[in-house]
Amino acid sequence: MLETKVADINTWLKTRIKEEQITKYTEGKKDFIDDALIEEKLTVSKSPDPKQIKDILAKSLSVKTLTLDETACLLNVTDPKTYEEMKQTALAVKKKVYDNRIVTFAPLYLGNLCVNNCLYCGFRKDNASARRRILTIPEVKSEVEVLAGQIGHKRLIVVYGEHPVTDIDYMVDSIATIYSVKPQTKRGFGQIRRVNVNAAPLSIEELKRLKAAGIGTYQVFQETYHHKTYQRVHPQDTIKGNYGWRLYCMHRAFEAGIDDVGLGALFGLYDWKFEVMGLLAHNRQLEKEFGIGAHTVSVPRLEPAQSIPLSQHSNYKVSDDDFKKLITVLRLAIPHTGMIITARETAQIRREAVELGVTQTDASTKIGIGAYSDQSLGQAGERQQFFLGDTRSLEEVIAEFASMGYITSFCTAGYRCGRTGECIMNLLKSGQEGKFCKLNAILTFQEWLDDFASKKTKEIAQKVIQKEIEEVKQSMSHSYPELIKYYNRIKEGERDLYF
Repeated sequence: MLETKVADINTWLKTRIKEEQITKYTEGKKDFIDDALIEEKLTVSKSPDPKQIKDILAKSLSVKTLTLDETACLLNVTDPKTYEEMKQTALAVKKKVYDNRIVTFAPLYLGNLCVNNCLYCGFRKDNASARRRILTIPEVKSEVEVLAGQIGHKRLIVVYGEHPVTDIDYMVDSIATIYSVKPQTKRGFGQIRRVNVNAAPLSIEELKRLKAAGIGTYQVFQETYHHKTYQRVHPQDTIKGNYGWRLYCMHRAFEAGIDDVGLGALFGLYDWKFEVMGLLAHNRQLEKEFGIGAHTVSVPRLEPAQSIPLSQHSNYKVSDDDFKKLITVLRLAIPHTGMIITARETAQIRREAVELGVTQTDASTKIGIGAYSDQSLGQAGERQQFFLGDTRSLEEVIAEFASMGYITSFCTAGYRCGRTGECIMNLLKSGQEGKFCKLNAILTFQEWLDDFASKKTKEIAQKVIQKEIEEVKQSMSHSYPELIKYYNRIKEGERDLYF
C-alpha cells in the first residue's frame, strides 16, 4: 500500500491545492497580510509615548486583543523602566487568564518523508543526509506505550511531514491508535487524552475527517508572514510554495468544525518584529471572520539542522533578549491565548519564558523518528528535523516548575466537556476557565505524582498542591467539598476524574 502511494506521488501533488478553497475567502483580493502596512506601522511607532504605553497595558490587562498600532508601540519600547512594566503586566495577564498553571506535552514525530524543499528544514526532500522513516501503526503503539506508560504524558502533539504516505488516512489511523493505548502504571493506567496535530495544510474535506478523529488543537505555522521571504525559502514548485494555501488553512479548519487552532512563526527567517505583527494580524482576522482567535501561539526559533546551511547562517537570527521581548509582547497583544515554547530552547530560556507569559511546554522530548521506544537513537542529526536545546525528563521539568511555585496541569477536561472554541475563549477572557482548570490541575497533578514521580519530586510538588487546595478553600469555597472528594478518590487509585 505504501509503495502504491509513493508511485502515485505526482498525481497526489497535482491534486493537493484546491484553489477554490483559497479564493472563496479572498474574493479576488489580496490576502490580509499587508507587508507595506506592517512596515509602516513599525516605522511610525519608533518613539512611543509613555502615557500611551500605560493605556495599552491597561487594555491588555482587561484581556482585550490589541491593535496593530498598539502592538507596534510595544515592540518599539526601549526604555528599561517601561519594558520592565511590560514584563510585569505580561505575567499579570497570564496569571489572570491561566492562573498558576503550566501545561506539558510531548511531540511525537511520525515520519520525516516530505515533498517540500524548505531551505531551513532538515526534512527537506533534497537533504540527502536525512535517514527517512515512517512509523508503522505497531511502532506508533510502541512509542505511546513509553510516552503514556513510562513517562506519564497525557497530551501529545503529533507531527506529520507532507507526503502521500502520511496522508489523511494515515493521520486518522495513527490518532486512533494513540487514543487506544492504555499501559499499566504504578497505581493505574497511562493514557493520551488529547492529541494535538501539527501537519501540512489540509482541504476542508480532510479537516472534517481530522475533526471526527477527535483531535484537540490543529497547528499550522505560516513560518514567515513576509511574502518575499516566504517565496525565497519555499521553492515555488512545491506545495508549500503557495502562500495563500497555507495562510487560509485556519479558515478552512473553522469551516470544517475544528474550533481550536494554533498559529506560529519560525523566528529567524525574517525580522522578528514583523513576524509578531503578522501573527497578530492573523489572529485578528480569525476573530473578525469567525469570532474566535487562536487557541495557542507558538514561538519556535530557527535552530541548526544537519546539512542545512540557512538554519545556521540566517541574517535574522533572534537574540535571547529579543526572543524574551517578543514573548512579552505576544502575551500582551493576544492576552487570551495559550503560548507554547518548546525544547528547541535551553532550560534557562524556558525558565525565564514562563515568567513572561508562556503557558505550555514540552518535556522529555525526542524528535528522532522512533526515538522514544529506541533509546539508542539519542539526538541523531540524520533522523531529526533540528537539534534540541533542552533534553531533560518530564520529571525534571515538573520538579523545577514546582520549585518555582507552578503547578503542572495534565487536564484535558475542557475539550471533553465542550469548553472549546468560542466557549473557551469567553471563559478565558472572563477568567472563569482558570477556575475549572485550577480544580482539574490539582487532580491531574496528584494522579501523575502517584503514578510516576520519585519521592523527592513528590515532596517538592506536595507543597504546591496544598497551597492550591488552600486557595480553592479560600476563594472557591463552594467547590472545595467536591474537590476534596475527588482528590481523595484520586489518592485511592481512581483515574481521570474532572470537573
